[in-house]
Amino acid sequence: MELGECTRNPGYQDEDGGGSVPDTGTGVPGEKEEEDSASVKLDSAEEYTQLKPYAGMPKEVLLLYSSQARYRVPREILFWLTVACTLTLVALTITVIALSPRCLSWWQVSPVYQIYPRSFKDSDGDGVGDLKGIQDQLHHFEYLNIKSIWISPFYRSPMKDFGYDVEDFRDIDPLFGTMEDFEELLAEMHSKGLKLIMDFIPNHTSDRHRWFNLSRTRDPHYEDYYVWADCNASASKPNNWVSVFGNSSWTYDEVRGQCYLHQFLKEQPDLNFRNEHVRKEMIDIIHFWLKKGVDGFRMDAVKHILEAAHLRDEPQVDPNKPPESITTEWDLYHDYTTSQPGLHDLLRGWRAEMDGYSREPGRYRFMVTESYDYHEVDKTMMYYGTPLVKESDFPFNFYLLDLPHNTSGLWVKHLVHLWMDNMPRGQWANWVVGNHDRPRIASSAGQTYIRVINMLLLTLPGTPTTYYGEEIGMENINVTDSQIQDPAGKYNASASRDPERSPMQWSDDMNAGFNNKTNTTWLPVHPDYRTINVEVQKQDEDSVLSQYRSLSRLRQSHLPLHRGWFCYVHADASVFAYLRELDGLNQAFLIVLNFGKQSVTTDLSSIRELPDQLEVLMSTNQENRGKVLQKSRIPTGAGEGLVFEYYTHTRFNPNHPAQCYISEKACYLRVMDILYTC
Repeated sequence: MELGECTRNPGYQDEDGGGSVPDTGTGVPGEKEEEDSASVKLDSAEEYTQLKPYAGMPKEVLLLYSSQARYRVPREILFWLTVACTLTLVALTITVIALSPRCLSWWQVSPVYQIYPRSFKDSDGDGVGDLKGIQDQLHHFEYLNIKSIWISPFYRSPMKDFGYDVEDFRDIDPLFGTMEDFEELLAEMHSKGLKLIMDFIPNHTSDRHRWFNLSRTRDPHYEDYYVWADCNASASKPNNWVSVFGNSSWTYDEVRGQCYLHQFLKEQPDLNFRNEHVRKEMIDIIHFWLKKGVDGFRMDAVKHILEAAHLRDEPQVDPNKPPESITTEWDLYHDYTTSQPGLHDLLRGWRAEMDGYSREPGRYRFMVTESYDYHEVDKTMMYYGTPLVKESDFPFNFYLLDLPHNTSGLWVKHLVHLWMDNMPRGQWANWVVGNHDRPRIASSAGQTYIRVINMLLLTLPGTPTTYYGEEIGMENINVTDSQIQDPAGKYNASASRDPERSPMQWSDDMNAGFNNKTNTTWLPVHPDYRTINVEVQKQDEDSVLSQYRSLSRLRQSHLPLHRGWFCYVHADASVFAYLRELDGLNQAFLIVLNFGKQSVTTDLSSIRELPDQLEVLMSTNQENRGKVLQKSRIPTGAGEGLVFEYYTHTRFNPNHPAQCYISEKACYLRVMDILYTC
């Protein structure tokens, strides 16, 4: 091509059209250069009038044509289009980031599952559950679609309160295994995408802790590590304060010659958090476990951490009751032993320490506080922190523990509303229906209601917490006086917490699969284990376990259920009903739960935002799944729950703001399939 172009250009041919133009130089030095220079100065337009652009053209030709409008203009258009597209993409990206709501963290996406380690799985045959046993059963959480695991205490302990009396905060009790066992468990959990929440017990230690032994001998550094007051073995106590477990919260120590405070057992002396060294010790312990890779802490009994320094008597609930008959915590108003000034400053300091480990993506460190404040819900809400200073991610919500007191739709709505109406704006809710201190829900409310309670737990807004065994409907065991292990039960048999701590029922094998090596268990196995266990219920699509698993997966896979609006639509003596919806998304859910004692038909025809016909997506009664019901006639049996999925362009929340709640408002943009802040 290049050769052809050159031969068609007369400037490159001789006069006869044959060869190259002959050299006409005179041979005089310098004349040849002058002639070449003169040739270059010829008019460019005349020199290349017959030449078209071609590959490999010299610079002069390229510059000649590149400056022409038909080449220059398209080039400039492409350049500015590229600039405009780049700027548009950058602006769009910034806009999406700015408008996008924050992603939910791992503790919001998944239910929290509480393991009581003594009772979960025994791997070595001693009759007590251990860390290796937990590791052996991690597949259970994958099956349930649960990512967050809270393990009750496994620190070295004399076990006067089953691990809540800590002898060494930096060691594992041999009953549960070794530090190597813990590290293997944690690594295995992380490899499976699971998160580990530990119990942190700041209020007290064991009386066998090194600090206490040094404090009672008045070591200069440790002398004030605990709360001491003058008294003697025969005189009255420093004040009328009463232990949670009953009787005086003061015990005389013969070695030191003073009384020490213990708001729980006498083997659990209270630490003195007005001592800066104690505060530093506890921060160092938090760092120790965070460096191990722990994902979060449940802060135990936080309202007891500080006491009034003046040590005055607390007011009696009944002023006419003789002071010597004050023996239980219910006899006093705890004005000086709980929720003291400075408590929240301590917790916010711990939160700040944990935040230092949360900077790595996906490694947020979670903090939940435990405080039974009963009717003083405003005190509980203070653990959320303030808009400017963060505290716990949420305080445990124990109000659903009272659900069995009155199984009715109105009562359930009251308990739910108690939290939702008092929770600070923009905070995240949570729900607890059972734990190691309260009777199992299947026993307190009845087997009839275990399914509907699990449906409530997994469809309410926020994070549900499930106590081990609740996913299969385990019940309390009967414990004779000779079998009592719980220290609270030894003081008062009716207050024993052993019944809700029986071994996990894995299968119909020996000891319910809890201990396959020896016929030994620290507490009796429930006699119904042959029919109520994990393996049997896995094979039954209509079992409590199968329903729990389906609800857990449903909750995670649908935006309205895990971050949408929550709206009350109905409550009566039997039924509690509510909606879950998300702005911009046509999909929504109606949940109808019957907590009454008989079958009823609910009329929701007054809810104009609902379609006239509704299809049952899920029911606690398998026979009703897939049925299409009229909204004016929704039948439910006692203990039955229904989940309806429907599609509509009409949202309920804009017209009923007083009945609706949302943690962080977000809207769905169908065109781009994204959420944005609206």
